[in-house]
Amino acid sequence: MTAQTTQQTTARATFEQLIARTDRLADAELDEFWATLEPTTVDFMLGEWKGGEFDTGHRSNGFMNRLNWFGKTFVSAADAKPLVCLDAEGNKFSNTEAMKGEASLWLEEFRGEVLASMVYDGAPVHDHFKKVDEHAVVGIMNGKGALDTTSGTPRHLYFYLQRV
Repeated sequence: MTAQTTQQTTARATFEQLIARTDRLADAELDEFWATLEPTTVDFMLGEWKGGEFDTGHRSNGFMNRLNWFGKTFVSAADAKPLVCLDAEGNKFSNTEAMKGEASLWLEEFRGEVLASMVYDGAPVHDHFKKVDEHAVVGIMNGKGALDTTSGTPRHLYFYLQRV
């Protein structure tokens, strides 16, 4: 087994444990996991992804559930659908109202690494992605419109995507 395969196996096991947890997760625990993951590329992110969020007590936890969020679809670097939601009949649609438009994918520096980031068209928000393995990524929502400052210390929203 190669070092990369071992790292991805370990990352997958940790990821599965984190998404199965029912207790509130500490930002520091997710930051520690994030630091072990490999940066993503724009090409890696292309496709359809089912999403979920990590409950850290961030002020936006639960917002996606209220929208009946399914996940994200990246058709191309210039065509990203950040809020693919389900209607009452279970049909998918791109919710352009909630974040005032759609998005695009760029390579951006975040925490000292260059990685694929989704930039919303109508909100000061950037989602940064790191790879768990070929089928999952962890995301951090960043920017003026995403930081939770209610505690006095700016906090990010943590979420994940699994390839459909």
